[in-house]
Amino acid sequence: MFTGLSAFPLTPMNESSIDKASFIGLIQRLAEAKVNSIGVLGSAGSYAYLNREERKLVTELAINHAHGTAVVVGIGALRTRDVLLLADDAQKAGASGLLLAPVSYQKLTDDEVFTHYKAVCENISIPLCIYDNPTTTHFEFNDVLHGRIAALPNVTSIKIPPLPNNPKEAKARVDRLRSYIPNHITIGVSGDHSGAIGLNAGCEAWYSVIGGLFPLPILEIIQASQAGNPEEVSRLSAGLEPIWGFFKKHGSLRVVATIAELMGLVQVPSLPLPIKSLSGEERQKLKACLIYFN
Repeated sequence: MFTGLSAFPLTPMNESSIDKASFIGLIQRLAEAKVNSIGVLGSAGSYAYLNREERKLVTELAINHAHGTAVVVGIGALRTRDVLLLADDAQKAGASGLLLAPVSYQKLTDDEVFTHYKAVCENISIPLCIYDNPTTTHFEFNDVLHGRIAALPNVTSIKIPPLPNNPKEAKARVDRLRSYIPNHITIGVSGDHSGAIGLNAGCEAWYSVIGGLFPLPILEIIQASQAGNPEEVSRLSAGLEPIWGFFKKHGSLRVVATIAELMGLVQVPSLPLPIKSLSGEERQKLKACLIYFN
């Protein structure tokens, strides 16, 4: 489950409700493409902007329309109490796995983060992926802490932030982390512009936002990696460089929401205010890039 392509779709919504029909359509696209897993309620799924009942709805819709594809559910929240409730909801709905970021308002210490994960791991019965996303959470894991948490029951994977652009440095980073964690833990890269670098550095999974809209080109890159062809991995990713440029400039959430709107896959607006999709000249420039997915 925590290998290959874990595709993270949007949770399209407006200020009144979740766009259930559009969300189901996104899930069905991923199931038909035969992605390895579907990751709902990650950062691209706007989990932080949804209440418990809305998150239960998204989870149930995803599982009911995934046609047997594994569904990984994000359970990040400010309080451990709430994370435990969200984990219970996801397990009862039939989730295959869980994804947990150390969300906070007050800056957390290493001990607080470890205790947080420990409480969750002792109260779940399905695999958990550690979500290391310092850009969003403002918490930076170190390898020792990763190793402590990875030794907890039910931890199965670590979703790491973008790697250095230098291939040797990227591989050294992955190898260093691997030396601290048990052998059964997979390492998956996030930050789509860093996906190819991560695969070539030895990551077993790509936790992909663009894969939540366009799984086929990302699956092609992953298949090249699994075939032991790093040159092809780099070549295919380079073909998507215009999209990676938009991700770096505007953030992946705004970009994929704009693409989904332009393609008619979701209604407009599709993001929770105050976040907005791209408009004006940037929207038109992005529209011109959709040729890369035709």
